[in-house]
Amino acid sequence: MKTGPEATLVTDYQTRFDRTGRALGLGPLTLHEVDDRKGGGMAAEAALLRRAIPDGAVLVALDERGKLMPSPDFADKLAGWRDAGRGDLAFVIGGADGLAPELRAQADMALSFGAMVWPHMLVRVMLTEQLYRAASILARSPYHRA
Repeated sequence: MKTGPEATLVTDYQTRFDRTGRALGLGPLTLHEVDDRKGGGMAAEAALLRRAIPDGAVLVALDERGKLMPSPDFADKLAGWRDAGRGDLAFVIGGADGLAPELRAQADMALSFGAMVWPHMLVRVMLTEQLYRAASILARSPYHRA
């Protein structure tokens, strides 16, 4: 991830999530990037992503065709996975062409931030903010006002 305003926001929300989530049994949040340097397309990117996903992890594909969900429901989903002993979650964001259909099909859940397509850097910001918001909801902090 390059430096810049998006990276600054991701780091800020990651720090907030780690601090808030620790007491809730959530986190720490780690980011793994894959780079298809050989230009193998979606299939090659999917293979790189699969290698980065921990064994047994809940796989959540970020995709505009995925499920729309309010923040409190997202928080409940995270708590449910935690309470079921699913310690690792892998949120995958595809490249410019999206995620390979086979990888999307393997996902435990597809999550959407709306019908619009977002640049992956903004999706990272929105995802880390929503993870922090979910931890805040579970901690009953005043960050989420709804």
